[in-house]
Amino acid sequence: MTDKATRRSLRSPLRRPRVRHNVTAAIGADICGGRFPPGTVLPRESDLCETYGVSRTVIRESLKVLETKGLVRGRPRVGTIVCDRAEWNVLDAQILEWMGPDVLSAELLGSILEARRTVEPAAAFLAASRATAQEIADLERACDDMGDAEGDLEAFTAADARFHETLLKASHNKVFHQLSSIIHAALSYALHASNRAAVKRDEALDVHRELVDALRLRDGARAETCSRQILDLAARDLSRLMGDAGGLKTNL
Repeated sequence: MTDKATRRSLRSPLRRPRVRHNVTAAIGADICGGRFPPGTVLPRESDLCETYGVSRTVIRESLKVLETKGLVRGRPRVGTIVCDRAEWNVLDAQILEWMGPDVLSAELLGSILEARRTVEPAAAFLAASRATAQEIADLERACDDMGDAEGDLEAFTAADARFHETLLKASHNKVFHQLSSIIHAALSYALHASNRAAVKRDEALDVHRELVDALRLRDGARAETCSRQILDLAARDLSRLMGDAGGLKTNL
């Protein structure tokens, strides 16, 4: 092999993942955006190759990735079918990105809020007796960062997300700890939506600080109550955001 061919061989593996990622994102966005609605069969591989300008190998690898995310399913003698939206992994950061404006649907935000109502108060109660001094300090620092963010929505939301993820970890429940990583993207989107809708964020910040104080005093009941108050404020703000869209769809 010539030096030139060797250099080309060494470079090619670095390019393929980037190409595959771009094609996966393009197909995923087209599915989430409605170009390929649920229940429909995707075009043939040869047509997808022409549409996205890549080889069959890249298309097949991209479809495998999308299948792991619940967007498509291959069926023998039928082809690749777009799955129902209920099967999509809406905790996947890429899917949330591909959904675009649909990520702010009342149904999805309501589902995230229901999950938080089930988990976070219990985590707060456990954290009151289990959180380390460092974890309580981390929660307080997140509150300080929220306060310092002032009118910066992105900075406020980043600190807010860090607070809730740290709270789940501070419960020292292995399942809650894992959830803090799994729901990171969905939590961030939901917090961004509720924070954007809030008329002012001081009220929520005060309750966050009160929760930290409850943890410091090892008061589980108070910590749980504060968590529920935080979620009530989020529900109120999300309902305001939904407005004429029919309100927030939640039974909790």
